[in-house]
Amino acid sequence: MKTDAEISRLLQPVRALALEAGAEIMKYYKGEMGVRRKDDASPVTDADEAAEAIILPALRELTPGIPVVAEEAMSAGAAVDVSGGRFWLVDPLDGTKEFIAHRDEFTVNIALVVDGAPVLGVVHAPALALTYAAAGPGTATVERSGAAPAPIAARAVPAGGLVAVGSRSHGDREKMQALFSHLTIAEVKVAGSSIKFCLVASGEADIYPRYGHTREWDTAAGHAVLRAAGGSVRTLDGAEMGYGKPHFLNDEFIARGRDDPAENAGT
Repeated sequence: MKTDAEISRLLQPVRALALEAGAEIMKYYKGEMGVRRKDDASPVTDADEAAEAIILPALRELTPGIPVVAEEAMSAGAAVDVSGGRFWLVDPLDGTKEFIAHRDEFTVNIALVVDGAPVLGVVHAPALALTYAAAGPGTATVERSGAAPAPIAARAVPAGGLVAVGSRSHGDREKMQALFSHLTIAEVKVAGSSIKFCLVASGEADIYPRYGHTREWDTAAGHAVLRAAGGSVRTLDGAEMGYGKPHFLNDEFIARGRDDPAENAGT
């Protein structure tokens, strides 16, 4: 098993890899996207595949003994054995619908999972020149427009109420409204991709509920950043969300900033 120091040393090469994939994606964003539909009817573009073609071989070279689970390879029928307890989760272009619609809130997500927990994560939003990264408690940072990384941390619930963030394209509005009816909500923001986790991690939002279908590669990188920033991602029964589940399918969850874990159960 890799030590904390070994995991930390992986962060910069993984960050550089996410930036390289993001630069490749931007070539398609400004030109021909090559949009198609996968078997599950979700969209995929040439940019998704080009970014994944950069990330997969680079991760295999960086960590030869760690398997890589990547969205497009899995959609094409790849089988990956993650029984060893550590593996990479990659979404080469999270927020494909945002990308196709020329909304800038799409990301490159790369995460390392060890024993069911996301211990390293990079979320890079190339069109916004934003890069969130973390490799353990207290290490979460954001880089804005090429500036030096700045520390970020989730915040406690403000006295005036929570800032909630939700998806523009996904989710169950009735369930979300039911949750919000039991909370004091000061503002609701809408965002795409894993940026929602990062808004909670940076203290710009306090809660992100997600109802409906997600896969582990959708969430692991943002979860790693939020976890390092002092926040949490829990299923609706209050349990910490883990990774390496059958079919890499997530339960519905609620991501939060700093709060009392006991208050989350059943919400």
